[in-house]
Amino acid sequence: MEKYNIYKDISVRTGGDMYIGVVGPVRTGKSTFITQFMQNFVLPNISNKLQKQIATDEMPQSADGKIIMTTQPKFIPANGVRVQFKNKISANVRLVDCVGYLVEGAVGHVEDDKPRLVKTPWDDKELPFEKAAEIGTRKVIEDYSTVGIVVTTDGSIGDIPRANYINAEDRVINELKSLNKPFVVVLNTKNPNSDKALSISAEIESKHGVSVHCVDALNMNADDISAIMEKVLLEFSMCGFNVKIPQWMQVLPAENKIIAEMLGELKKASCSIKKMRDFSELDNIFEDSEYFKKLKVNDLKLDKGIVEYELVCKDNLFFKVLSDECDEKIDDDYELMSYIKTFSAEKKKYQKIKDALIEAEESGYGVVLPTVDEMNLEEPVLVKQGGRYGVKLKASAPSLHIMKVDVATEVSPIVGTEKQGEDIINFIMNKFEDNPAGIWETNMFGKSLHDLVNEGLAGKLTAMPKDAQGKMRRTLTRIVNENRGGIICILL
Repeated sequence: MEKYNIYKDISVRTGGDMYIGVVGPVRTGKSTFITQFMQNFVLPNISNKLQKQIATDEMPQSADGKIIMTTQPKFIPANGVRVQFKNKISANVRLVDCVGYLVEGAVGHVEDDKPRLVKTPWDDKELPFEKAAEIGTRKVIEDYSTVGIVVTTDGSIGDIPRANYINAEDRVINELKSLNKPFVVVLNTKNPNSDKALSISAEIESKHGVSVHCVDALNMNADDISAIMEKVLLEFSMCGFNVKIPQWMQVLPAENKIIAEMLGELKKASCSIKKMRDFSELDNIFEDSEYFKKLKVNDLKLDKGIVEYELVCKDNLFFKVLSDECDEKIDDDYELMSYIKTFSAEKKKYQKIKDALIEAEESGYGVVLPTVDEMNLEEPVLVKQGGRYGVKLKASAPSLHIMKVDVATEVSPIVGTEKQGEDIINFIMNKFEDNPAGIWETNMFGKSLHDLVNEGLAGKLTAMPKDAQGKMRRTLTRIVNENRGGIICILL
């Protein structure tokens, strides 16, 4: 990630106040880290010469050995300075140094075999150095910072062994985790790429579930700082994520099995996502899916805490879904084009009678009006009316009249005794209570009830003689053309 984007995004997420609390055990190189951070990141971006000089003078002192150099929290610079980066990015920047939690082997907190007393801003009386250090460290963690950097070490930077740092290291990490404050761990080591440093880094990550960055604080450069700040940015909470799905999937209802699987997996996986660094947790949620390959990360909107994903479907899923939805086998573009052409032609036919069908359904009678193409215009005829002449134009066209006719039928199978008839009735009624739709599949003498009823209806619908159909048509034609509403019908 381009480093100035990192600082812009952190600036947005901290409300423009980039107050970085540098905490951890004593004698881990916190002051050294702050000095290098200031020299590589802050000072080059302070445009005001006086502010730059003041900030330079306020940088902490650091030295090798076991002696504790810092005595109380220190703000560097003392007042947050407005730092102007490239691309019009600006933020109030301030680092907060602290003593840190004491470790075995460090010196400077005892004088003449007695606890060293120091003055602090939090009490009128002098406090034991160790107590003051703890109060100051907690205030940096809780009150003075918007993001945190825990500096610890593998023991290679001084004379105190690694084992002595572990308790204080665990304590400060757990306190930061309890506050849900974004932070990363910096493992200060003379050999950042050594097996020992990488092993300790992996151990801390596994133990606490935090991000760890190995670096030599004394020789840290701008790229190292950018890498650390990028990890800090990924420690902010994830506010949400968006999943871009193919447009054709947006037509499917939520009940569709494909949509249901996608939503179910996303909902289940979202429970494990809390921070921006967890964005890769969704990479393989569709590993065993029949329909999807994976979720691809399109964008990390780190300033808003939002991840943009894109759903990658398996090959031919589109044609599989299309076939299911259309109840038609469509396996490729050729079959799709053929289907669309056929469907288009059928749609034109349906559009012509659609309104009439709706009318017939609602009122019992619907009319399909003829189109201009169906009009048959006869030759004009000159006619005389009294002393005047006129022109007679005659046109004809077919029209469709759709009537809703209720058809009733009954099935009365002879089953034998009265008891057998009652048994069949009870059987049908019990089946109806359990599954009303399933009653039509009830087997009656080798045929389903549906087939028996259907045969009865079909018999009636096809029983109308051809001559009767012709008479009905001629009758309707006269009613329409002669504008006569009276009709006498005699059924024989």
